[in-house]
Amino acid sequence: MQKFPMTVEGEKALREELEQLKKVDRPRIVAAIAEAREHGDLKENAEYHAAREQQGFCEGRIQEIEAKLSTAQVIDVKSMPEGDKVIFGATVDLVNVDTDESITYKIVGEDEADVKSNKISITSPIARAVIGKEVGDVALVKAPGGDVEYEIDSVKHI
Repeated sequence: MQKFPMTVEGEKALREELEQLKKVDRPRIVAAIAEAREHGDLKENAEYHAAREQQGFCEGRIQEIEAKLSTAQVIDVKSMPEGDKVIFGATVDLVNVDTDESITYKIVGEDEADVKSNKISITSPIARAVIGKEVGDVALVKAPGGDVEYEIDSVKHI
């Protein structure tokens, strides 16, 4: 079975969502279905159909999260010795060689990626270009808008 990398924070967030779904949302939906059933004819009962649809989404998400957690390889980057090499979970400061603009990214698993929070997926073009490189190296990123060169300014395990 193939394992997928995930940070400790990503695993914690998924476990919290799973607990919310199982202990709060699922009982609420079951109660809504029971209440809607009491209203009579189920064929024309919009509340019943809406609650059943919610139940389907909830159960599907529970299965999806459980599957992700079962195949996750949780990596705690904070427990690893700091170095100059870019690895999964590291926070990387990059400088655009052409424009001198700097940007910071944390390399995370696919489910944790959030560009607004500067968290990029391990499978993104930028992450693939910088993984394995060291501080001072220049990485060529093949972007849809053309190739971009980034110099690795620093690597932190935070």
